[in-house]
Amino acid sequence: MHILVFSHYYPPEVNAPASRMSENCKVWADAGHEVTVITCVPNHPRGKVYSGYQNRVYQSETVDGVRIVRVWTYLAANAGFARRIANYLSYMISALSVLPWIKRPDIILSTSPQFFCGLTGMVAKWIYRAPWVLDVRDLWPESIVSVGAMPRGFVVRRLEDIETFAYNQADHIVSVTDAFVPHIAERLKTAKPISVVKNGVHPSLFRTSNTSADVKARFDLQGRFVASYVGTHGLAHGLDTVLQAADRLRDNPQIGFLLVGDGAERHRLIKTAQKMQLDNIRIVGQLPKAEMPGIWSATDASLIVLKRSDTFKKVLPSKMFEAMAMECPIVLGVEGEAKALLDVSGAGIAITPGDADALAKGVKRLSEDPALAKRCGARGRAHVCAYFNRRILAERYLDILTAEHLNSTPSRIDQGRRAY
Repeated sequence: MHILVFSHYYPPEVNAPASRMSENCKVWADAGHEVTVITCVPNHPRGKVYSGYQNRVYQSETVDGVRIVRVWTYLAANAGFARRIANYLSYMISALSVLPWIKRPDIILSTSPQFFCGLTGMVAKWIYRAPWVLDVRDLWPESIVSVGAMPRGFVVRRLEDIETFAYNQADHIVSVTDAFVPHIAERLKTAKPISVVKNGVHPSLFRTSNTSADVKARFDLQGRFVASYVGTHGLAHGLDTVLQAADRLRDNPQIGFLLVGDGAERHRLIKTAQKMQLDNIRIVGQLPKAEMPGIWSATDASLIVLKRSDTFKKVLPSKMFEAMAMECPIVLGVEGEAKALLDVSGAGIAITPGDADALAKGVKRLSEDPALAKRCGARGRAHVCAYFNRRILAERYLDILTAEHLNSTPSRIDQGRRAY
């Protein structure tokens, strides 16, 4: 079976969508299927081409048995609405323009967001007359309204119309969380299958190392209990709460904070931390994936936070699974499905999103109770190994693609069909 995948992000980019698609594609290729991915030149999140690549009309490489076709896009940093829309649209146009050079697929998969990447799969379905599976990782445009990037008005309503149209054109929809399913189902005019395949990790890739002391020394945090935020520094994450928590604990020499990643808010956060004269926090930028095991080993508590919003009650941050796999206790400032996962796994402490006092108290509690931190870490790893093994999830995802290819899936909405 030839699987054609449209994904705006792909390694060596290190964000969640790149990891989700690349790890799935490797498993599918290992199973003997032909997998082609059409993506951008790596440039996220700064909009600058990674070393060793060029922003050309067409370039191809094979990695882990997966053929990766990279197309030209208008490059833009992960900030600013207009330029990002131009980036997304240029990908859609470029991806569709190279289809004459792509072998006819048996099944098409595209991921949303970004929004226009999802729509690219819809157009490819019309061209090839092949089944199309839409992978929904976020509710767009709802999520951009929630972070204040765009007011709800005429443009958003038209985008919602396109969202509804895409859901109804897809042959099968795969949601990354249970909470997205009702939102999607409400917009379907006729019944069709919706499956849930959540994010996960390869547990074998997440093992503690003996580099913790070296990493802490590198960032001048030696001897401290380190609370780390690892991920995108975006509008949705409310990372001012972390700065405020660091301010609450500035007189505690045993605790330090580390922010690793990049995004639209990073430079502002650096300036704010400087203005607050916080000497217990390090904001170090995005690091290569090869360095992440060391970062996780140096992390004594993982901070996973989002702004307080009904929209974010539906999300399940992928970094939760990485922290759990590393036996790292979590301080979670996300409500809804993410908190339910934390509660059932026993992997850490939940706080109200945006509550800096609660965040500081959660970090302090874990720093003062090593036995609690160890229990949370052990419970988290046991849970993620049992229920969120990426290989098993990818194999279940492959079952969905194969069933669609064979036209054997039920023509009804099945909210109970979940792949954990």
